[in-house]
Amino acid sequence: MRYFKWGFFAVLALLGFAFFHYTLPQHDIVRIVGTENRRIDYGEHSIFWASPSQTALAAGSRDVFFIQTQRPNGRPMVYRNEDTGWRWPPYFKFDSSNLQAVAQDLISTKADPVWVSITHYGWRNEWISIYPNAVAIKVVSGPDATIIPWANIIILVFLVVVILFLRALWKQFRRRSIDPVLDDMEEAWDGVEDRAEGLWTRLRRRLGGK
Repeated sequence: MRYFKWGFFAVLALLGFAFFHYTLPQHDIVRIVGTENRRIDYGEHSIFWASPSQTALAAGSRDVFFIQTQRPNGRPMVYRNEDTGWRWPPYFKFDSSNLQAVAQDLISTKADPVWVSITHYGWRNEWISIYPNAVAIKVVSGPDATIIPWANIIILVFLVVVILFLRALWKQFRRRSIDPVLDDMEEAWDGVEDRAEGLWTRLRRRLGGK
């Protein structure tokens, strides 16, 4: 039972880590090398794409902006550029066209690089063709620029405070409401055991007397 309990909490912690790792903003230092507009079928791993409009859903496909980049180590990285609107995750992004124009203006070569920080959420996986969604682009001083994830720090600190607050409320509720009930049940059960033991003792005496 103990292994089951720890296994359950381990799976729960893993799911929580995956959820926040996918949802919280991340920052990559890259050089933009190209942009494109690609037709994407809605049914292709739709859970990892932004929810389409009713028109796109009826058509079965839609146009999606992509931003092609190179990392400082020379490895490629491709981002999609989709509006999130009012849906989850709550980035309230409505400016994918403007962001695409910014990305096109910042295209640079290896000989004369322009390094940018792309803020995004999501994962890149070549096997199932999923891409992180770019939400902001900012020019930085170079490939070694340091980006402090203030948003993540604030969100995680707030989450820890909420968890500790709820834990304190639960402990107080348990101490005031649940523990007394459990104590009463334990006392009642002890009384039942005492009466049962007394009844068994009297029964044995009577049987022994016969």
